[in-house]
Amino acid sequence: MSIRKTYPMQAYKIMHGLWGMGQMMFTKYLIVVDDECLRTATDMHNTSEVLFRLCANTDPQRDSIFTKGPSDVLDHATSEIASGSKLGLDATKKILGEGFKRPWPPLIKMDQQVREKITALFGKAT
Repeated sequence: MSIRKTYPMQAYKIMHGLWGMGQMMFTKYLIVVDDECLRTATDMHNTSEVLFRLCANTDPQRDSIFTKGPSDVLDHATSEIASGSKLGLDATKKILGEGFKRPWPPLIKMDQQVREKITALFGKAT
């Protein structure tokens, strides 16, 4: 899920909202990223981009939430039938009011010259 965050803790609001919507209650893991991460519908399947944001933008204690709720009756991993835990991860940039007390660093991108050199050495740059 990608959002354009406008207020503190918005990612958590989105997680709880999704877990409360019909069949989404069966979702065990939710990762919320900034809208710039997923610009098009096909980017939702760009695992590398999502995992980069997950690793670069999260502190496990600050940015994760465990909760309990309904689960699929066919999910063999839960302790109880039809009841299990869920994990939500806030992989968005942190803003004032979210426990991050310094400026959020900009995303470093390769300039065209570096991109061409990498392409020449290794093939297409990502």
